[in-house]
Amino acid sequence: MIRRTLLACAAALLATPAAADQLIENVDGVRIDEDGRIDRFAALLIDDGGRVKALYDRDDERPRDIDYLLDGEGRVMLPGMIDAHLHVMGLGLAQLTLDLSDTNSLDEALAKIRRFAEDNPGRPWILGRGWNQEKWGLGRFPTAAELDTAVSDRPVWLQRVDGHAAWGNTRALEAAQITAATQDPEGGRVERLPGSRTPSGVFVDAAEALVQRVVPAPRPAERDLAFQRAQEVLHSMGVTAAADMGTTIEDWQTFRRAGDNGRLSLRIMSYASSADTMELIAGARPTPWLYDDKLKLNGVKLYLDGALGSRGAWLKRPYADDPGNTGLPLMSSAQLRNILVRASNGEFQVAIHAIGTAANADALSAVHEIADSFPGDRRWRIEHAQIVDPADIPLFGEHGIIASMQPVHQTSDRTMAEARLGPDRLGGAYAWRSIAATGAPLAFGSDAPVESPDPFSGLAAAFTRTDAAGQPFGGWRAEESVSREDALAAFTRDAAFAGFAEGRFGQLVVGERADFVLVDRDPLLATPEQLRATRVLQTWIGGRQVYKAD
Repeated sequence: MIRRTLLACAAALLATPAAADQLIENVDGVRIDEDGRIDRFAALLIDDGGRVKALYDRDDERPRDIDYLLDGEGRVMLPGMIDAHLHVMGLGLAQLTLDLSDTNSLDEALAKIRRFAEDNPGRPWILGRGWNQEKWGLGRFPTAAELDTAVSDRPVWLQRVDGHAAWGNTRALEAAQITAATQDPEGGRVERLPGSRTPSGVFVDAAEALVQRVVPAPRPAERDLAFQRAQEVLHSMGVTAAADMGTTIEDWQTFRRAGDNGRLSLRIMSYASSADTMELIAGARPTPWLYDDKLKLNGVKLYLDGALGSRGAWLKRPYADDPGNTGLPLMSSAQLRNILVRASNGEFQVAIHAIGTAANADALSAVHEIADSFPGDRRWRIEHAQIVDPADIPLFGEHGIIASMQPVHQTSDRTMAEARLGPDRLGGAYAWRSIAATGAPLAFGSDAPVESPDPFSGLAAAFTRTDAAGQPFGGWRAEESVSREDALAAFTRDAAFAGFAEGRFGQLVVGERADFVLVDRDPLLATPEQLRATRVLQTWIGGRQVYKAD
């Protein structure tokens, strides 16, 4: 056969699946081998099914009957990055609505909201997310009256950066018929103006639903566009697979439409938004892998508490900066255990959102109470595991409970965590190394759109415990950092394991899907500053290029 470079037919590869053996030569390859060790290689052979067929060192003889040959030009090749916890549709819809995550003050946010409304006069509601009163230095929640100064002619509804609170203007509150007589729902809190029952405009956790119920839902076409935008963003950052936390039936149908129409490129390990949704999607058991290992419903995502930023995280002791408040448990201990049993009877995997000390303690206790009744490979997951009582950390190891954590949360939340807890209660905060030392697996992600889905920023935070400015010097509670190698594993092999995807993708071993990225620097050698500036040059999934940098 005629040898030709793959670059010459890149456009065709974007439109059609791989149909012949391909050799990608002259790469500085880094992978996690079959024994879990870092292995370096110089060439990768992909079979006609898009799987890894062989890897070669510099001096190894190459096969001679290759259909397509690509010169990697000495670039660094890594396994495709896997985000162990994000919200795919949340990320996509954020591309179509107002993003306040870059605002540094209330005034700056109000100005941006005002401009967005002026630029979009036909939108009946102004929707968005990303505000953070802590980042603004406000010292309190914003109010509906302040939002009215930006937009007063139509409803405005804006989710906080963590998704655990939302801010509405007067028109939004009127549309939802919110008044001083409105009661706090179980698991939620309506913020009030000081000294009164008048709603201030901010709704925490379950109280968000009081207004959300009247917000127009995205139409299918808007969902499809949002999903394509999410895939584009993730692939541009080297992400080839992700665990979608809180998949609704509308989300699942969006993924299925993309799969049916040949537009599903991201590999999605899905966790339903409720036990009812789990069974509606999958029936009695988890779904099989669909679309050539692109989509699977693994189980259910449960919310046990809220977030630190909105003081909804459930703590054993009151907040240091809000005496008397221990946060908001979003379900009772009995409800948690009932759902765990219900899911386990169907062999569904359970992922429990737990941020505060009390939430983590209840999640760990619940798993330990029922684990012996459901033997086998269950892979219980606790999502975030941000603030754990040091006395409870050993429980992670007893049943191999996966700690699905987000390194960038530590850098974003550091000063807030100190304020919320005080200096004497930080022993189990973002305790990656302590949890791993119990033998529990770590899986790393971003929680996008709460944080950027850039995995290279997460890698840098994981081994430095510092932010993009290098602060604090030496790292915050640096004893809880992990090695570069372990961080890379947590964003690849271990994230796949956490979603029952090992052997399918995640390591670049023979027989797995050929999911990889070409980048401009080696993450195991770059400085933290260089690592955060990593440029993704190409992203490939199943031996097919899905992204190429300009």
